[in-house]
Amino acid sequence: MNFVRMKIFCTFASPIMCRDRNFIINQLKIKTVDTQSYKTVSLNKATVQKEWVVIDATDLALGRLASRVALVLRGKTKPGFTPNVDCGDNVIVVNCEKVALKGKKMTNRVYTRYTGYPGGQRFTTPAEILAKRPTELIRRAVKGMLPKTRLGDKLINNLFIYEGPEHPHQAQNPKTIKLDEI
Repeated sequence: MNFVRMKIFCTFASPIMCRDRNFIINQLKIKTVDTQSYKTVSLNKATVQKEWVVIDATDLALGRLASRVALVLRGKTKPGFTPNVDCGDNVIVVNCEKVALKGKKMTNRVYTRYTGYPGGQRFTTPAEILAKRPTELIRRAVKGMLPKTRLGDKLINNLFIYEGPEHPHQAQNPKTIKLDEI
């Protein structure tokens, strides 16, 4: 029986015929078959498993350290990496005052910032930054290697930098990793 004729027929027929109509409608629906052999798993805020990681910055090159820390913060070392989700680990960097800069970079490299006022351009070197706030040098290097979006602003908050070998995050049971293990 044709579907259109069945519809017209069911309006005047008994309830038993109308049940048959619903059965036919359900049979006519297109069923999708899962043809892929794998499914792409995208993490979200609820399914991400964040860990705590400690990295010792003693005698490590600043750029190499910052690039590896950015990888861990972003979550690219995990198999379920999702680009639009904060799926990285929390990173603790200790001994930041002992970070190494090769050659004359400690004095010749210049960081520029602007206060927002006329004539407010300020210049500093890594030596001056290490003397005043050693944590700022690593934070600035890592922030430059993260996305320049709202996600990048959230990711930098997962970075904790301390001057000495001690940190207050013992309750999180962080695991210590070496730079070449990342």
